[in-house]
Amino acid sequence: MDIREKLKNSKRVVVKVGTSTITYPESGRLNLKRIEKMAWVLSDLVNEGKEVVLVSSGAIGVGSIRLNFTERPKETRKKQAAASVGQAVLMQIYQNFFNQYNHSIAQILMTKDDVNIEKRRFNIENTFETLFEMGVIPIVNANDTISTEEIEFSDNDRLSAIVAEITKADLLIILTDIDALYDSDPRVNPNAKRVAVVESITDDIMAMAGTNGSKYSVGGMITKLEAGKICVDNNIHMVVANGKDPKIIGQIIDGEDIGTFFVGK
Repeated sequence: MDIREKLKNSKRVVVKVGTSTITYPESGRLNLKRIEKMAWVLSDLVNEGKEVVLVSSGAIGVGSIRLNFTERPKETRKKQAAASVGQAVLMQIYQNFFNQYNHSIAQILMTKDDVNIEKRRFNIENTFETLFEMGVIPIVNANDTISTEEIEFSDNDRLSAIVAEITKADLLIILTDIDALYDSDPRVNPNAKRVAVVESITDDIMAMAGTNGSKYSVGGMITKLEAGKICVDNNIHMVVANGKDPKIIGQIIDGEDIGTFFVGK
C-alpha cells in the first residue's frame, strides 16, 4: 500500500498558510483570489464531514502594508501596532469569503502561556472541541498584539504543529511558497531534488533546510522541520506543499504524491 494512502483517513485537519501564501510577493498586499479559493476548499471539506482548523499568518504583514511601512517592522511596538491593524483586516476578509459558503468562523489568538499553562491549555482544548461540534471553522493566529514571542512560534509553523497536537489532529498541511523540502535550496540550485517522504527528522534532514523568508514573512524551511518534529513525535502526519493553488489541500488528502510527507510515528 502506498504510504500516502494513510492521508485519506484524515478526519481532523489543520491547514497553515503563511504570509507568503496569502499575499503577493512584490507588493505584500492580500491575494484575494487565492484566499477566496481557500475558503471554498476548506468549506467543502467541512461539507464532506471533516473538521478543519486554519492557522493563518499575515497580520503583521498585512498591517504593515495598511500602515504604509516599506517592510516588516523590527521594533516590537510597531510590530504590535501592525498586528492589531492587520488581524482585523484579515478576519473581515475571511468572514466575507466563508460567509459565501454558509460557514461560520471563529478567531482564536494564542500566546505561549496558552500552551504552557495547564488550565489555559485545557480551556483552549475545550473551545476547539465545542467549535468542532458546532461545525465552526477556527482561525488561529499568534496574539502578536500583546505577545513579543511570535519568533518563538516561528511565523506560526511551530504554532500550527502545537494546534495540531492540542486538537489531536490527524493531519497538518503547511502551505508555503516552495513545492516541498529539497536536498538543497531550489531557488539557488536548479538540480535540487524533492524529498518525497520523511519518516525521521535527522541531522541530515535538518541540514537541507534554508533559513530565509520573504521581507514580509519570517519562517523558512527550518521552521517547518521544527513543526514536523512536533507532529512526527505526536503521531500526526504533516505535509509541506506549495499553496499557490489551494486545491492542493484536497489532492494531499486524496493521497497524491505532492510536497513532502512527514509520517507520524
